[in-house]
Amino acid sequence: MKQGVDLLFFAFSDLFAQGENHLRAAGLGRAHRRILYFVSRNPGLSVAELLAILKIKKQSLNRALNELLAGGYVERKAGMQDRRTRQLKLTAKGIALETAIWDAQRPRLVRAFRDAGPDAVEGFRRVLSGLAGSERMRKTGAR
Repeated sequence: MKQGVDLLFFAFSDLFAQGENHLRAAGLGRAHRRILYFVSRNPGLSVAELLAILKIKKQSLNRALNELLAGGYVERKAGMQDRRTRQLKLTAKGIALETAIWDAQRPRLVRAFRDAGPDAVEGFRRVLSGLAGSERMRKTGAR
């Protein structure tokens, strides 16, 4: 099991190193990347929902989110049903950055999934789903 944790750590580090040059060029870091990723996957996500997904304190989120807002990568608007909620959406600039990062990561994922085969990929997803917990998966819309 410890070897599995080692592999998770190294896989995470290596995968997220892909595309970091795009983040650095924008003066951003991995915290910004997580926000961009989940807002991209869930347009209209509220700040409260993002806090629940990332499991971080509001103060930590606000620093990185405010930098993304100021940089023109994310926009925040009042909710349609509840004007007190703040919904997040990527701007065209944010979509371009998130896409560039994804395009850098995608080939490594495709190669690993193809090399492992569909049965291994399904098993891998089951293991990761078990580790992440079903509540968190539901919040993100992950399948």
